[in-house]
Amino acid sequence: MPKVVESFSLPSFIHNANLASQQPDSTLAMKTVALPLRQPLPPEHPSVRMDRRSFLGFSAAVAGAALAPAVSADTRDWSGPSPARYPDADIIVLDPRFASYKIGNTPIQRLWTGALWAEGCAWNGGGRYLIWSDIPNNRQMRWLDEDGHVSVCRSPSGNSNGNTFDFEGRQLSCEHGNRRVVRYEHTGSVTVLADKWKDKPFNAPNDIVVHPDGGVWFTDPGYGSMMNYEGHKGQLQIKEAVYRIDSKSGKMDMVTDELEKPNGICFSADYKRLYVADTGKARDIQVWEVADEKKLRNRRRFVDMAMPMQKVETERGPRQVGGNGGSDGIRCDVDGNVWSAAGWAGDGYDGVHIFSPEGRRIGMILLPEICANVCFGGEKRNRLFMAASQSLYAVYVETQGAHIT
Repeated sequence: MPKVVESFSLPSFIHNANLASQQPDSTLAMKTVALPLRQPLPPEHPSVRMDRRSFLGFSAAVAGAALAPAVSADTRDWSGPSPARYPDADIIVLDPRFASYKIGNTPIQRLWTGALWAEGCAWNGGGRYLIWSDIPNNRQMRWLDEDGHVSVCRSPSGNSNGNTFDFEGRQLSCEHGNRRVVRYEHTGSVTVLADKWKDKPFNAPNDIVVHPDGGVWFTDPGYGSMMNYEGHKGQLQIKEAVYRIDSKSGKMDMVTDELEKPNGICFSADYKRLYVADTGKARDIQVWEVADEKKLRNRRRFVDMAMPMQKVETERGPRQVGGNGGSDGIRCDVDGNVWSAAGWAGDGYDGVHIFSPEGRRIGMILLPEICANVCFGGEKRNRLFMAASQSLYAVYVETQGAHIT
């Protein structure tokens, strides 16, 4: 039997040190490989020489690998100079069904920051731009797909919150400050679609979607009238509700007032179901069947936003996720999954949660800020835009938005 020695490999050592740093007690044993004994190399051989600079560099590499803490969405460099390593570990797969939507060589990007409370993102396919609201600053912002240029699109904006575009390409907005729903015409004029229910002012219209029949559906929870920060503080004179406006006749109907704080709203891919996020005490998403394209029936809870704390495996090792947060803006993809803004629970929860058509949480996109709203956009509608607190984020996904915005 030949004599053996333990060989040393710097890449292997650093790899094992990384593994050790992921163990709670850092007791992972270093692996060795048995090799035949070789004659010693002369001192002048390059493989033998290690001067002070080489030794210090080697020591720093080992220490960094062994001691560096796991990077989270809160500590990640979002400014750009230090890019994320692929696959992006802040895109969390909770169920194998979500793995097909995660693209291995694309990052979550922060496109812009500088808002006070970013909301209501909506994609304009004809103009190739994204619109969103900065509610406290009373302005609407615009991001151009052409070169990433960001500018103020509209100021004042009536402290607008939710935005969308109808099937004629006209922008619709929910204005907190003016307690109304408006449409911006191609001429630049503004049409008020609704500002009261039974001769009483709305609370503060919040989020909005359109149906192929021309109907405009919106929620009215009243957040913009509960303080001066996002509108004008004032009394809520009517029950929080969801409404539908007939675009042809102008007739408006209340479709439901069952929820405490109806907020985010979206249709299923086939328009046969309506989802609404309740941001009151329930902190859930409810779903109804849409009857005759105008009415709702058979309400049920689609998902509870509370998520038990759990450890999941990521590309950077185990990650603690979960929390008692809530939903906000929501969108459906072509496969019937619901993509929900999520927040108010901290690192490991805030961002976007993705639910299967059956209501199972299958994935997460973790952000360093509370996410308020989402929409699909881009040339192929395969880019998810996220309005999150002070910033605008985006990530490509391997699915497409079910609707025009």
